[in-house]
Amino acid sequence: MSPSASGSRTPGEGGLNTGYVCTISGLLQVGQTVALLISFLCVRCVRGWPNWAAFQMFEVVLIWFLVVLLVFITMHLFRLEAKMNCINWPMTEFFHYSIGTLLVFIGSIVAAVYCGGVSALVVASVFGFLATFLMAISVWTSYNVSLGAHQTGTTSALPLLVVFRPTDASECAAV
Repeated sequence: MSPSASGSRTPGEGGLNTGYVCTISGLLQVGQTVALLISFLCVRCVRGWPNWAAFQMFEVVLIWFLVVLLVFITMHLFRLEAKMNCINWPMTEFFHYSIGTLLVFIGSIVAAVYCGGVSALVVASVFGFLATFLMAISVWTSYNVSLGAHQTGTTSALPLLVVFRPTDASECAAV
């Protein structure tokens, strides 16, 4: 990070990427973090779970995806994805959100079924469903970023299928 001519640093150079939290994916990650944290705290702070195994599983799923989500937010805030280019970050986030959506949804259903009328567990289930919805939106947006874009700028139903479309007659003759 080098100072500019005026002696201050330019916003695009190094440091914190504070503009990330104002993007759609940044807002989704902040919303997911808040929903997962509220859901986790509701499950953790209540005494006398009606079904211990169900809420223990829900708690483990919530804390796991909360920690991984905080790692992704930290990575984007400090621009680490640009420095660690050996990992395909869009694909990693796509798989994280895909698995997270499924497991948090299953955990939320289990929590809703076994809440036993305990209000904190009902709230945990509701925020689990909210986190599921936000993660599903993230799956959709990360799918468009990592798998859906082609050179033509269009998307297809089979994103891994490469279709050759010649633009003029000379390319057709060469084939």
